[in-house]
Amino acid sequence: MDVSAGLWAGTIGVLVALIVADFFIGGRKPHEVSIREAGTWTAVWVVLALLFGGFLWWHSGAQPAGEFFAGYVTEKSLSVDNLFVFILIMSKFAVPAIHQQRVLMVGVIIALMLRAVFIAAGAALITTFSWVFYLFGAFLIWTAWKLVKDARAGGEETEFEGNRLLRTVERFFPSTDRYHGSRLVVREHGRRLMTPMLVVMLAIGSADILFALDSIPAIFGLTQDPYIVLTANAFALMGLRQLYFLIGGLLKKLVHLSYGLSVILGFIGVKLVLHALHESGVHVPEIGIPFSLGFIGLVLAVTTTTSLIASRRAAREGLAEANG
Repeated sequence: MDVSAGLWAGTIGVLVALIVADFFIGGRKPHEVSIREAGTWTAVWVVLALLFGGFLWWHSGAQPAGEFFAGYVTEKSLSVDNLFVFILIMSKFAVPAIHQQRVLMVGVIIALMLRAVFIAAGAALITTFSWVFYLFGAFLIWTAWKLVKDARAGGEETEFEGNRLLRTVERFFPSTDRYHGSRLVVREHGRRLMTPMLVVMLAIGSADILFALDSIPAIFGLTQDPYIVLTANAFALMGLRQLYFLIGGLLKKLVHLSYGLSVILGFIGVKLVLHALHESGVHVPEIGIPFSLGFIGLVLAVTTTTSLIASRRAAREGLAEANG
């Protein structure tokens, strides 16, 4: 896709303006987010993503638009899985409900900045070294296997407890034992201390580093266009805060989500390896974007359906045991 400097600048300007608008309209004043507010903003971000995909179709044709939608759906799905860890972090640090949206907004901004760095690095590697596709493909296949393994062992908690960066920060920079509104640092007894608010923001931000390691290779398996990679990530992440409040209570019912994501990541890993072989001159079939988008959508639909069926069955069995 031919992207001019003006289009890059305009797109980044619009994305920044949307983030600022989101902050001033919904996140500036601490408050508990209602289901109605979360649902409205979630719909707004989805519509904006659809409009942007339509713009790509008009500007450059069906191929870039299809790559954007495939990347957007994949990144959105991975983001939903990340919400499990966010809920765990919020619970561990007992974040007051009125401050949770501020924590999530900072986490999203950190994630966007980290993704921009990783996308630039990934694009540079792919341009310079074609063998990186083999590395990305192998990594995604390994990640898919690890997702299944962690899902069977309750991996969300393990992943968070293994956050070494956060433990190092807490060791060298002491924090207070209670929240001071939305303040990040306070002075007590002549010492400057972190508040739990800053600690939880660091936890969210450092968790985003782990999430980026999975998502960036995944989307590069669907498109190698840095413009599409960046915008798909941006639109997937910018609605994450509202999605947290909208479906937070439903996440526990998506018991098969990790299995579905492992299938998607494994599929993209195989797609990357096939692409790498093709680039090396080996005559192998390549998987097109229409098939990729359809496969990802089908896996998510099946995973959601089986999850809800399993959750309802477990609830009925639990009720029967309680009454029996």
